[in-house]
Amino acid sequence: MQAAYNKFEQFVNDLIHARHDLRATGDTVKQYLSNTVPSASGDLIKADLAEITAENGYTAGGDDTQNDTTKSGGTSNMTAVDITVTASGGTIGPFQYLPHYNDTQASPVDPLICWFDRGSSLTLNDGESHTTDYGSSFFSIT
Repeated sequence: MQAAYNKFEQFVNDLIHARHDLRATGDTVKQYLSNTVPSASGDLIKADLAEITAENGYTAGGDDTQNDTTKSGGTSNMTAVDITVTASGGTIGPFQYLPHYNDTQASPVDPLICWFDRGSSLTLNDGESHTTDYGSSFFSIT
């Protein structure tokens, strides 16, 4: 399933004010799971957007994307490794949204970057997995 990319509006302002260092040697970007509809303009930090319960193989705070950046001409890309969450000992979810935030930034704490919308809620049963496949680029800035 191809999930739709959406950015939080505050992320653009945060980039201009140098609040994110998305290189591998910089800040840690994490993906977490949510079943609450994100608000592009209203959600600013992770605490604004509810996370699902951490249990059965899902870790509170989510997973490190191992983010890095590449540049080609006037285009910069953020890259990430694929993230797989597997239910073990019970279910995970339901969740529909995959928000991403900067786990390193302290002021403001845990600013939101973007989210992917799966299009419908998913509950992982024991032994089932969900993989976020970032492909060759998480997102691009031109």
